[in-house]
Amino acid sequence: MAINAKLMAEIELLRNGRKSKTSHTPPSHDIGRSNENSLRKKSDRPTGGQKGHEGHTLEMKATPDEVVDHIPLYCHNCANDLGQIEASMVGRRQEVIIPPIEAKYVEHRSWQKICPQCEAKCLGNFPAHITAPVQYGPNVMALVSYLSVSQYIPHRRIAAMINDLFSIPISEGSVDNLLDKMADKALPMYQTIQQKIQESDVVGSDETGAPVAGKKGWFHTWQNTALTFIVASLSRGYQTIATYFPDGFPISVYVSDCWAAQLKVVALVHQICIAHLLRELANFEEALSCTWSIQMKQVLLDAIEIKKQLTESQYQNAPIEVLKIHARLNELLQADSTAYHPKVKTFIKRLTKNQKAILTFLHHPKVPPDNNGSERAIRNIKVKVKVSGQYRSLRGAERFAIIRSVIDTTIKNTQNIFPALTLLANFVPE
Repeated sequence: MAINAKLMAEIELLRNGRKSKTSHTPPSHDIGRSNENSLRKKSDRPTGGQKGHEGHTLEMKATPDEVVDHIPLYCHNCANDLGQIEASMVGRRQEVIIPPIEAKYVEHRSWQKICPQCEAKCLGNFPAHITAPVQYGPNVMALVSYLSVSQYIPHRRIAAMINDLFSIPISEGSVDNLLDKMADKALPMYQTIQQKIQESDVVGSDETGAPVAGKKGWFHTWQNTALTFIVASLSRGYQTIATYFPDGFPISVYVSDCWAAQLKVVALVHQICIAHLLRELANFEEALSCTWSIQMKQVLLDAIEIKKQLTESQYQNAPIEVLKIHARLNELLQADSTAYHPKVKTFIKRLTKNQKAILTFLHHPKVPPDNNGSERAIRNIKVKVKVSGQYRSLRGAERFAIIRSVIDTTIKNTQNIFPALTLLANFVPE
């Protein structure tokens, strides 16, 4: 009977197995996942824009670029000539148009003069970035980078688009070369982002898999509210982290999931993603009707609610509500788990080992309870893969990581992407 009960429990766990919603859990290890059960609860608010929200509409331009007057020349009633009658404006409307777009070919000419005093030949120098008889300008490089890394358009479609819109012939190889040059220009800013990330009070990190040249590749990200730093690698392990941040983050609260390589990172203190834990607890509750899971889930949800109500001063001296949450957590982790399913026992063991990293967010005002910021930072990598299938080479993946880091950082600082890329493309190192 005991064996039969155990087998029935395993069957219940494996049912609906390939519906993964937790990024660090492979679909083959899923337990009782259902697409219908979401951590987001149904709101009682109506769909659409809420009452009192700030609306957005197309605004008129104060000084239009062109004015077209529509003045009646004759009476629409009796056909009398109105040519000499003074008109008064009764209304105006504006139309936004895109003028015909044509490529502009700028020819740079080098001239020579001979000094009458010493007879030396003096040449006019070409600008430093003009290195070929014919080449694409910086704004073409910026446009290619924007289309590839921000809009995820494949090389072939970028070439077709530029040819159709601007009548500029460009090959897939040229697109690739321009992206390579942009990555080189972006490298100093990329390295600055890396340095500033390490100096941050709070750093979130995550990783995701992506095919690179037919192999299993990985993208790692480290981010905060103002910066995003993305790295392409063929390894998911700790070595990749150590390569870019050998000293870890000794002054930072480090937010991540429970991946061993992330928890190994040296940090001021760790915070594991509560959203990941809640999803796993919801799975246990759904598949096993586990009472312990329900209680632990409620503790974490209550902690998130307390976080929303904490004032700045309460982080220095924890209020009674925070102390009670710690006590409830400790009590659940010390509960007798011998009767629980093996996966639940493993989960409890993992939480017990990392107990100090569960409620860190209740003691630091800038620390979120989840790692959603990092997941947003690497979501674009998956979008690129869905569109293009894979990254053709490790260099191509690294190039995407460099440029995307700059783009994400630009967005976080409320700047327009294309002007920023154009400024970067015009950068000439000294």
